[in-house]
Amino acid sequence: MYHRGLLLTPPADIAEDRWLPSISMWLVSLISYIDRNTIAILAPVILRDTHLTAEQYGFIISCFSVAYMIGNPAWGLVLDRWGVRRGMTAAVGVWSVASTAHAWATGFWSFGIARAVLGAGEGATFPGGLRTVTQTLSPSKRGRGLAIAYSGGSLGAMITPLIVTPIAAAFGWHGAFVFTGLLGAAWLVFWRITATGIDQTAKAADHLPILRLWTHPAFWAFMAAYGVAAMPLGFILYDSSLYLHARFGWNQTTLGYVLWIPPFGWEVGYFFWGFLVDRVGPHFRGLMLASLVLSLPLAWMHALPTGRWVLADMFLTMFGLAGFVVLSVAYAVRAFPPGHSGLLAGIGAGSWGAIVALMMPWLGWLFDQAAYASAFQIATLFPIAGYVLWLGLSGLVRHDPAAQI
Repeated sequence: MYHRGLLLTPPADIAEDRWLPSISMWLVSLISYIDRNTIAILAPVILRDTHLTAEQYGFIISCFSVAYMIGNPAWGLVLDRWGVRRGMTAAVGVWSVASTAHAWATGFWSFGIARAVLGAGEGATFPGGLRTVTQTLSPSKRGRGLAIAYSGGSLGAMITPLIVTPIAAAFGWHGAFVFTGLLGAAWLVFWRITATGIDQTAKAADHLPILRLWTHPAFWAFMAAYGVAAMPLGFILYDSSLYLHARFGWNQTTLGYVLWIPPFGWEVGYFFWGFLVDRVGPHFRGLMLASLVLSLPLAWMHALPTGRWVLADMFLTMFGLAGFVVLSVAYAVRAFPPGHSGLLAGIGAGSWGAIVALMMPWLGWLFDQAAYASAFQIATLFPIAGYVLWLGLSGLVRHDPAAQI
């Protein structure tokens, strides 16, 4: 039953677990991160050719993040009502066109508009993933299902430099963006063939009034852990190429060979934390603290002497930060009815996008001033603040002892 929107007894298992839908969501999140990470991988070349500054680049990233922030809850509502099949078809169609449009961008405004439309479309990625997992897997397997559906994003970030760098070398950075659009078109064909029987009609008991979500401390605890604590994932994802190029002089080819390493930590982290929450149960306080401890080495990034040590630090930090994403979503799924899964996933990812949008221009300005140590130290404050906020807000939640939260 539910009390004040909080789940007090575990929901019944789904009659038959289906893993293929989660794999479909893995593919779409993989493509979405190839689309969004291509500009980060090629940033040194794009900035050189278009004469953009790191601060302007930060604002361009913010265009994506603001639209992504708005698009996540909007698509969450759409997917909860229209269903995943139709909603994801519309979303991927929009963002594939926007991704291809980057090939014709020439300056700040054209890149900003293309990034905004891309962000608006890609807001459907994680709402679609979580809604699919809750509809097709029983609660005891949702941590792993969530890891699969979400980990396509980290894998996409990991393989983007390996794929995009040789394409850009052969066809220029313009050709790389045409390639990303073609990937989205290919997924749409695959989706039309495989997306059958996913959507279910939600029961009245699966929904709560939206106001009950917004006023519950568990909701704000979820936002703190996802949106605030996980913010440095975006910072490392978007600015690692600029930092490694500026500090160590690594060219585009070298960056293409090594920039898979930081998001590999993110990828491994998704599966590690997803498996852990399924195996040991929702002991969120201890697991959240472990995620925090593993993310703290970010503060000493600029003090490390070599590029290898910096890459290792980025790997470890992203591994730890992945815990905040998986654990916060697992916490929210346990706290609220499944009828709001798309909206909750959208609000979580949207809050993350909002914080990234606010911070990227400022962090970009610090990079322009070569104040790298300050940028990393400021970024480290977010996991600390997010954990403290989550701890305080989750402590306000009243629950039955059987709830395990």
